[in-house]
Amino acid sequence: MTCRLLLVDDHSLIRAGVRALIADIPGYTVVGEAEDGSQLLEHVQRLAPDIVLLDISMRTTSGLDALTQLRANGCTCKVLILSMHTDPELIMRALESGAHGYLLKDTTASELEQALVALSNHERYLSPAIAHTVINQALLRAQSRLGDERHNLTARQLEILRLIVRGKSTREIASGLGLSIKTVETHRSQIMKRLQIYDVAGLVLFAVREKIISLDD
Repeated sequence: MTCRLLLVDDHSLIRAGVRALIADIPGYTVVGEAEDGSQLLEHVQRLAPDIVLLDISMRTTSGLDALTQLRANGCTCKVLILSMHTDPELIMRALESGAHGYLLKDTTASELEQALVALSNHERYLSPAIAHTVINQALLRAQSRLGDERHNLTARQLEILRLIVRGKSTREIASGLGLSIKTVETHRSQIMKRLQIYDVAGLVLFAVREKIISLDD
């Protein structure tokens, strides 16, 4: 049974190159192309592809926005991101938005085939070049969540706490973070109340003990 593919990329040369690579992979055929994310949902509904090869950066509607719309409409086709971006946050956003794989545009024909086979078998695929990046990012997020839960502080409050224990004044913190002095004072009060610590020396000891900062900071 032939697997049906839809190419979505705003560069015609990229689409032509990917189409040429796929032509040499048995069992896969390109049933359509789109040059912007805004066309994705309509093409998927009309062509019923098994796998969508989707770029992230496009002129009108980004691949991530299009992917979010696709999932919101209950479309179940597999999505393989084909992108030049290696930013870990962007990769994680793509996976969290419903992508089943992430492949770099400088991929080889062999790796493209591996990715397509993986998705066809209901598996996920990441380019080896970015796999370690994704793992590290996932671990950092997990550690951050654990830290937030343990301290009962928001990400913004942890950020302000680090600045307080480094000796920054309320005015300096407000200026550096683009906040009002009153907002920083409110956060400072909430931090102390949640931690039940009401002096800067105590906050420093707490931050070092909980490894929110290190002694070398």
